[in-house]
Amino acid sequence: MDAWDIRDWRSRIAELYASVRAEPDPSVGHARWAEERDRLLRTHPASPVPPAARSTFASVVAPYDLAMRFEVPVEPCPGERREVPTASDGVVPFERIGRVQLGDLGSLDVWWLDSYGGGIFVPLRDASPRSYGGGRYVLDTVKGADLGGDAGRLIVDLNFAYQPSCAYSSDWVCPLPGPGNTLAVPVEVGESHTASAA
Repeated sequence: MDAWDIRDWRSRIAELYASVRAEPDPSVGHARWAEERDRLLRTHPASPVPPAARSTFASVVAPYDLAMRFEVPVEPCPGERREVPTASDGVVPFERIGRVQLGDLGSLDVWWLDSYGGGIFVPLRDASPRSYGGGRYVLDTVKGADLGGDAGRLIVDLNFAYQPSCAYSSDWVCPLPGPGNTLAVPVEVGESHTASAA
């Protein structure tokens, strides 16, 4: 894997999410996302899945549940700064820019990546065994994982919760959810940490 592989991976992820946003039926967009993400994880040279495991890798993604899709205002809340140390990228700074309320599930903090490139970041930790112990990501716009919205509102669709790269290999270091991105209930949609044999 080299810089060109990573560039291509990010380009493909951005194109995939653009097609999801353009699809009027969220369940159709979700099916496209699940199929293409699985293909990339199995075949792309920049996949976080270790090369020896790719031939038998198959993603496990729950069926789409429209009740887990939210288009919600970003409610202002007192600012907070998190500085996440990493082995490869130094200290990665995040500023909390608000919070979204997801019905009876609870709320999640919305973070801004406060460094070059910037981006909205919404990680998720929940009580489901579907999740990697460190949590999953719902939005990470600097890397293309963007479901849409506008100033003050976001589409937060938990069906698109996915495992961060560090769930597949310790070669990757990922910012993980803090207390403000933890739900006490299980979120039984999205990508499962347990992959099946192809």
